[in-house]
Formats: sequence, C-alpha cells, structure tokens
Amino acid sequence: MQKILSACLVSALALFAGAGYAADKEIAVIVKTVNSTFWQNVQKGATDASKEAAGYAMTFQGPASESAIADQVNMVENAVNRKVAGIVLAPSDPDALVPALKKAWEAKIPVVLIDSMLSDAGKRYYQSFLATDNEKAGELSAKALIDKVGKTGKIAIMSYVAGSGSEIGRVGGFTKYIKSNSQLEIVGTFYSQSQMATALNQTTDVLAAHPDLKGIFGANEPTAIGMGRALAQSGKAGRVTAVGFDGNQDLQNFVKDGTLEAIAVQGSYQMGYLGVQSIVKLLAKQPIPEFLDTGVVIVTKGNIDKPEAKNVLY
Repeated sequence: MQKILSACLVSALALFAGAGYAADKEIAVIVKTVNSTFWQNVQKGATDASKEAAGYAMTFQGPASESAIADQVNMVENAVNRKVAGIVLAPSDPDALVPALKKAWEAKIPVVLIDSMLSDAGKRYYQSFLATDNEKAGELSAKALIDKVGKTGKIAIMSYVAGSGSEIGRVGGFTKYIKSNSQLEIVGTFYSQSQMATALNQTTDVLAAHPDLKGIFGANEPTAIGMGRALAQSGKAGRVTAVGFDGNQDLQNFVKDGTLEAIAVQGSYQMGYLGVQSIVKLLAKQPIPEFLDTGVVIVTKGNIDKPEAKNVLY
C-alpha cells in the first residue's frame, strides 16, 4: 500500500486549486455500518477529536449493514447537499462511492477516507487516506497461523464483503503470504457479508465438510465472532487453529479461552480521531499526509494484558 501511496505532505490549498471550502461547520463521519463495535470505537475517536475542534460539530452515521452500499451513497450525497464542512468516509465499495465523492469535490468539500480505499477513478476526490496497512495485516495474520499449524494441510478463509477495499488488501495479503511461505491448501474463501450468523453457518459447514481442517482465518469482527462461535459449538475450539481480526470483547474472550490463537487488531479509535483531526487541518489549510498507517497489533493470550494490546482493544 505504501508503495502505491506517497507519504509526502500535501497541501489542501494545492489540491483544491485555491478554491474556498464550504462554510458550514459540520464534519460528517460516515462509516460502513453503525452495528459493529469496531465502528462504534471509530465514533469514540471522532467524538474526542471533535471536542478539540473549536467551532466544528461532528455527526456520525452509517447503514444498518456493510452490504447496504446504496444507503451509504445516499448518506454521502445528503452530506454534500447540506454543504457540510468536511467528510470522513469509510467507503463500503471502491467504485459505488466515486460519483458521490466527485460531487463533494465539485462542492469544494474536503474528504478524508478511513479503513478502505476507492478505485483509481476516485483518487482525485479525497485528500488523505487513514487506515491499517491491510495487506501487511493480512500477512501478519497468515504468519501467526503458519507459526501454529505448520506449512502443510488445509485451511479456510472466512471473509466478509467481496471487493471492499479493506477486504482486497487484507485477504489478498493473507493469501499471498500463505502461498509464498507454505504448501497449505486453501479450501475456499467464504463471504459472510459481515453478518455474524452467516459466518457461523458458513464456518459450521466448512468444519463439517473438512474434518481434517488445520486452520481458519476470520477476516473482520462479525465474521471472526461467527467463526469463533462455530468452533465452540462444534467442539473444534482449540483443535482447529483460528486467527481472527479486530478486537471487541467477544474476540478478546475467545483469545483468553483458547478458541482463537490470535486476533489482528486495528487502531479503530485512531481512524476516527485522526480522520476528524485531518479534516480540521485541511480546513485550516494545513498540510496533512496523503497516507497514514494507523497500525495493527497481533494479540495473543501472551500479550492480551500488556499495554500494546490494551491500547487497541475495545
């Protein structure tokens, strides 16, 4: 990701060709869904940053599910229509949000992306991207799995929304590392649409279809929770090595009781905090990075109570 995105400082003034910003004082934070503790932790960060931003008010919204892409598009278009001061957006789809962000760009409304990227067609319409280096996070997750299961046997990937920016990097990085560093056979990639119950059912089916499965990766919060519950219900917890993603209380408990070997935890609070902070800087015509890696920590039973883990768990 860092090879694609320059870390050089960019100027809001240059990006907007000297044009003025929208006059209103609302910073709209629009995420993939409000029904996830991950995004609620993003909200905490955005709220704290808005308290420090004198003269600005933050609004927070997202669809009922990550797959409700049309609803998210409408939210962005509505924010543009009410002439917000800036938008912090976690796009659910790399292509579908481009036309809406073009409208923001035409309205001189600065945009900061968090968590997921847009396709190349949308690159000119936002000023900064704040996220986990998802490819690197996928690689770290794959390494944690290989370290436990070895380099031969069968594993499965339980993913979420096919084609979303974070999914492409995260699962792509995981898959690439597995193929480059082992002879593990990936028996399938399954997509839960970020629905815990779907992930539970899919994982149950995978475990039944492959009784010799050695490892499994759950690539986001609801998927990893469903995966963990399926392992527990099937009696496979601790027998099939599982690595999850994100760090809510359910996933922490799975690590503590051995259902999950590890979880890769993102700096979700930082995404919200730095996202709002970046918009405020843009509005003040201060330079900000084109890309900022908000980090990931591999949390295991061995470090879950240590500061490096506590700083990202939620």
